[in-house]
Amino acid sequence: MRRLCLSLCAIFLLSACLAEPEWAPEADVQRLAYADGGEASVTLITVIQTEKNEGGHTALLIDGSQRVIWDPAGTWWHPQSPERNDLHYGITPWMEAYYRDYHVRDNFHVVEQKVSVSQATADAIIAAYQANGAVAKANCTRSSSAVINDFAQFSSVRTTWFPKTMMKDFAELPGVITTTYFEDTLDLSDAEVIGREDL
Repeated sequence: MRRLCLSLCAIFLLSACLAEPEWAPEADVQRLAYADGGEASVTLITVIQTEKNEGGHTALLIDGSQRVIWDPAGTWWHPQSPERNDLHYGITPWMEAYYRDYHVRDNFHVVEQKVSVSQATADAIIAAYQANGAVAKANCTRSSSAVINDFAQFSSVRTTWFPKTMMKDFAELPGVITTTYFEDTLDLSDAEVIGREDL
């Protein structure tokens, strides 16, 4: 009986570590792709547990020839944002606000750190995360930092398991713009005015 319990525990732990592949059809990715034509940028999104001041999740909004969110091992989804292995496409302003609203709650807030890049760099970073594939649970910051620090502009970002460590490194990048969102300051209705018709 003890051997059976140990085997079942091992299977459970292994399944918890496996990545969960997802591959939206090409037609959906193409149909729902979105670009705002603005300045290319990379925005680190860090979810913070407010009471303990601990990092809970890491993601990246990448704005190049199209806007995507890299949400490694994340639970967010929307039927109008096709996903391919943790990379979500079709990130309109409304979808971006919806993603933010999903993470901000009573005891969690979101810190966003935006850095301007060239469109070529943004597109190369998107391609790098596309190539990375789906990420196993608890590896969101590890995968995010390991990929982005291959790019010269982000070479000072250390490979780390800890969301607040990556956030600290982003804070030291030249020209970074930081915005913090708490539940009492977040208003999804603002995004609806911008363009719910995109859904």
